[in-house]
Amino acid sequence: MGTESETEVQRMAVLGETRSWSPKPWEFRHYNCDFYHKSEVILVQVNPGEAFTIQRDDGQIQCITGPAQVPMMSPNGSVPQIYVPPGYVQQIIEENGVRRVLVLPQTEFHPGGHSPLHHPPPPPPHAHLQAFIPHPHIMHPHPHLYSGMAGGTGDMNPQYISQYHPAHTTIYSEQDTHPPQGRAAFAHRDERASKTYERLQKKLKERQGVGGGGGVGGGLALSKDSPPASPQKSRGTPPSGGDLQNGLGGKASEEQAQPSTTFTALGKSPGRGKETESGELDEDAKALQERLNSICKPVVTDIQARGASLSWVAPSQTEGDDEADDGVEGPVEPSFTYEVSVSYSGKDGKYKSAYSGVELSATLQDLRPATDYHVRVQAMCNCLQGIPSEPVSFTTLSCEPDRPGPPRKTSGTKSSLVLQWKAPCDNGSKIQNYILQWDEGKGTGVFEQCYYGPLKTYRLTKLSTASRYSFRLAAKNDMGVSEFSEVVHIMTSCSVPAPPLSPELIQSGVTWLCVRWHRPAGSPKEDEISYVLEMEEEGSGYGFQASYDGDELSHTVRNLHRSTTYRFRVIAYNAEGKSNPSSVSEFTTAPDRPSCPCRLAVKGKPHPTSFRLTWDPPKDNGGSDVTKYVVELSEGLSVCISGPSWNQVYCGSAMECVCDDLSPGCSYQARVHCISAGGESQLTEPLQVQTPPVPPGPCQPPRVIGKPKAREVQLRWAPPLVDGGSAVSLYSVEMFAQVDEGWEVYQGSELDCTVGSLLPGRTYSFRLRAANKAGYGPFSERSEATTGPGAPEACRPPHINCKSPTCAVISWEAPPCNGAAVSEYRLEWGAAEGSMQMCYTGAALSHEMRGLLPATNYFCRVQAVNVAGVGPFSEAVLCQTPCSVPAPVSSVHTLRESEMIVEGSRTIERGEDEEDEEARPLLYSPSTCLGLCWEAPCDHGSEITSYLIDLGEKQPILTGPVTKYIIQNLQPDTTYRIRIQALNSLGVGPFSHTFKLKTKPLPPLPPRLECTASSHQTLRLKWGDGPAKAQPTDSLQYHLQMEDKNGRFISLYKGPCHTHKVQRLNESTSYAFRIQAFNEAGEGPFSTVYTFTTPRSPPAPLKAPRVERVDESCEVSWETLPPMKGDPVVYCLQSMQGNSEFKQIYKGSATSYQLPNLSSSTEYRFRVCAIRQCQDAPEIIGPYSSTIILLPPRVDTPGVSGTTGSKAAEAQKQKRSLTDEQFSFLIIALLAVTSILIAVAIQYFVIE
Repeated sequence: MGTESETEVQRMAVLGETRSWSPKPWEFRHYNCDFYHKSEVILVQVNPGEAFTIQRDDGQIQCITGPAQVPMMSPNGSVPQIYVPPGYVQQIIEENGVRRVLVLPQTEFHPGGHSPLHHPPPPPPHAHLQAFIPHPHIMHPHPHLYSGMAGGTGDMNPQYISQYHPAHTTIYSEQDTHPPQGRAAFAHRDERASKTYERLQKKLKERQGVGGGGGVGGGLALSKDSPPASPQKSRGTPPSGGDLQNGLGGKASEEQAQPSTTFTALGKSPGRGKETESGELDEDAKALQERLNSICKPVVTDIQARGASLSWVAPSQTEGDDEADDGVEGPVEPSFTYEVSVSYSGKDGKYKSAYSGVELSATLQDLRPATDYHVRVQAMCNCLQGIPSEPVSFTTLSCEPDRPGPPRKTSGTKSSLVLQWKAPCDNGSKIQNYILQWDEGKGTGVFEQCYYGPLKTYRLTKLSTASRYSFRLAAKNDMGVSEFSEVVHIMTSCSVPAPPLSPELIQSGVTWLCVRWHRPAGSPKEDEISYVLEMEEEGSGYGFQASYDGDELSHTVRNLHRSTTYRFRVIAYNAEGKSNPSSVSEFTTAPDRPSCPCRLAVKGKPHPTSFRLTWDPPKDNGGSDVTKYVVELSEGLSVCISGPSWNQVYCGSAMECVCDDLSPGCSYQARVHCISAGGESQLTEPLQVQTPPVPPGPCQPPRVIGKPKAREVQLRWAPPLVDGGSAVSLYSVEMFAQVDEGWEVYQGSELDCTVGSLLPGRTYSFRLRAANKAGYGPFSERSEATTGPGAPEACRPPHINCKSPTCAVISWEAPPCNGAAVSEYRLEWGAAEGSMQMCYTGAALSHEMRGLLPATNYFCRVQAVNVAGVGPFSEAVLCQTPCSVPAPVSSVHTLRESEMIVEGSRTIERGEDEEDEEARPLLYSPSTCLGLCWEAPCDHGSEITSYLIDLGEKQPILTGPVTKYIIQNLQPDTTYRIRIQALNSLGVGPFSHTFKLKTKPLPPLPPRLECTASSHQTLRLKWGDGPAKAQPTDSLQYHLQMEDKNGRFISLYKGPCHTHKVQRLNESTSYAFRIQAFNEAGEGPFSTVYTFTTPRSPPAPLKAPRVERVDESCEVSWETLPPMKGDPVVYCLQSMQGNSEFKQIYKGSATSYQLPNLSSSTEYRFRVCAIRQCQDAPEIIGPYSSTIILLPPRVDTPGVSGTTGSKAAEAQKQKRSLTDEQFSFLIIALLAVTSILIAVAIQYFVIE
């Protein structure tokens, strides 16, 4: 298929014709799958009474009769061309989102109308199928034929293949001459085909009865159970009118030079005569079979030790085949496939396939040296196989021996070793000598030769005791020296080890002891020492018994008794013998844990907040005394999912305890366990205890509901937090006025009440208590409520206190509130009495004003506000702020170089003719001096006496009451942060804003180089503190260089900019850079070398995924990306249903995903991206692919009526949607036209 379809595409084709034409044509269903590369799966539907023939992987042919569905696989993604027999036309319809190519009988001829039988000559066979069927000239060859997916009928599913009945099918060419009346010709041909079909069926049944299953094509028997072999290549082109029987092409296409991958089909051509019988077809098959059997034996050339080259000649054509029938063109030379098989067990031995292809030569690899081989070649064409040729024999050359095995130690002493080895395969030449090398015990990996000779054993003497030596071996014959064997390490013997130290205890348990010991002192590290641990139980009388024998330095002895003492000692031994036993150590096992305590009960009567527990000691203490008891308590009888929450309430040695701080009227569970030196015992069964109830606890104070009225207040309250273990049944509310005596205003079970007969503008307090069956509880705290509030009265004049020239504190007193508390105060402030503004709103009785001007008059007044309204303003108060230090200097300028004149240097010099002009004044150096000029700030009531200039790290400069000053003795090319402050009699004013001035530079120093942005192919470098783009006034320029592969620095950039982007780099690679600055003063030195590394590249964008609807689900597949420099690649699939957002539905390494339970009325969109999983870095997510849409299935009524004719086909052709290639070409064309228009506009309006 040329493009990847967005929906499932079904292709309909007629691959054969029988006497009973089925109304439903054969059907190709196309699926996209990701196998080892792009592949296509096509379901070939075989109708009843029809047959379909394929060539299996093992060369046999397979005939499948209908009804059946045969799954076919195309490894290279192409599909076969569909040829329509005479009397039929093709029509494309779309049904439920599936496109079908229908092959239908031709309609009757109508005089004066367009003939539906008219078709353009192939190729292509049909112009309206270009979007689905590739042209033969653009179909590329692939090394695999279309073959059955399971290899044969024996491997296919039973629902796809029915019983095996051999049959013959026919493929008709489109180049036949059509009769004037299409339907009459079709009826005549159908009658003739029925008779031919009956004769063929009878003949095939006779063959099946004789051959036991039916022979096909030159006597080759069909094997259903033969395993599938490797795919084979085919260079044939689709048949277009030649004679075909059993997969044999008598007349091939004229365009044989353009190879394409096709199906192998069966049929006959009307070009040989319409009355041709099946016997004539058998003669063509026999002629081709005889040609395949006449292949000559191959010729062997270039024989090597492990390989050889073969060549052969294609089967020759007989004289009878060269002759063509009368009126018919001669057959085109068919395409042959060859299979080379090799046997190394004689001429009549078992042969194995070594090559399969279309070439006339092959190279055999991986042969054995000095070995006799027999090789033969077999020719194949379409579905037929020829007899293998006569075998030719040859013998490979001899070579150096195989790699020998490492030498082994047969015996040895403290100073000698005896080595022995086995002879490797000599590969046809007798081994003459062996080369033994060793490292002389140095362990450096450098080997020296210690033996050269024909023997297979050698003795080394004068070696060191307990030393390790490394050896390797090689064999040599007349052809050369083999590879060295693996390195083997061999030790010499040593003396008997010394007695080890006494064993030590690591950890002890109830039934086990973990003991360790140390290596004997003075033993060499190379000595392999083993140990025997002996143990004696106290009082057993058996003495010491071995409990461990090995090379470890620790061991855990198990199955011991609790609280028992054991004695241990250790013996060391090696190949020379055993040492004396070590000194004896005694260790004791730990005691076991006790059993649980007994008879847990409550002592006495439980109290509301406490009760006393008592218990008896455990029956078994585990071998040690109980040290303490632990009591745990849990509240409540119900058990939650995670179990009750237990809290420890007692831990001690007594056998009774008091549980206090309990809640009255609650149920508790108690349990106890004991602890000894052996551990903790099990817990006792929980004991249920119920505490009696008490009066309820205090309630929260009652709160006012709604806005208080003039004579009544509505109160509401909540139940008490503690009910005392019994439900609350009664509430009592008391009210207090100005006196301390209160009276009850409510008693009942409700949670609210209304209190009336109150006075307006008065404050009342209320309290509450609750009662249950145990009695009344305590009163709550009082809550206050005020009735009928009024606006407050005017405040007294506020008091002003100036804390500083810029800060004043205004305070005032609270006025009478008239029944409602003052909620806020409003303060107005201004420089004039009639233009004051609101400066403060809040509940405080004071406010601090900041940011005032020194020596200035201000006015202020205040008013109070409550819930009832706003009170009147107080009288206005006048205040004056004191004098202050000067204001900050606001405007500072730099002097031009012409204005920096040295004082007293202006002189007049005249020449002899008294016509010379006045000499130029002497100026300060701009590299060591800076000139400043500023405006005098406000003195705030006191005259300015001097100015102070701050240079940062240097000593400040004090000047007189001037506004211009020149700073001297500065460093060249240095930036100074300068600020100025004014002084008067009251002190020092604030500094001005800091500003930067820089002296003129000497030859500049290189800036610091930084990498601000990077990608897998680019690096953006930045240097200096200037802007990224160059300014017109920049005099300082930079020279950036990069080191190449030869270690030389090459120039990348030269100019005034502070950034540069380096492109065309490799991912995850380090690059070295250096930079140099220069100006009018000259070029500065190069900087140190900076190294920056490019990051890893993200995965490439994927193509749009392929979607295939299957019933109520769909399968989404996408292309595979190879690993990126060893990093695996996974995929993330997202789906969008309708107008919702994209959601991730799959993430993994697979290249397909099946989404179940699709909605039949919803549109789905899919997109996929690749994710690179780095080993030492986070994942890198690639861009998402373009979105693919899965439309809901729709049902269309196909127009198959005979009266529509070509108009229905033309209507379907116009409704066909654009393919991906056409849509892409349309977008590129639009972009090209837009670019040309923009270029013309720029040329016309901008340049001209």
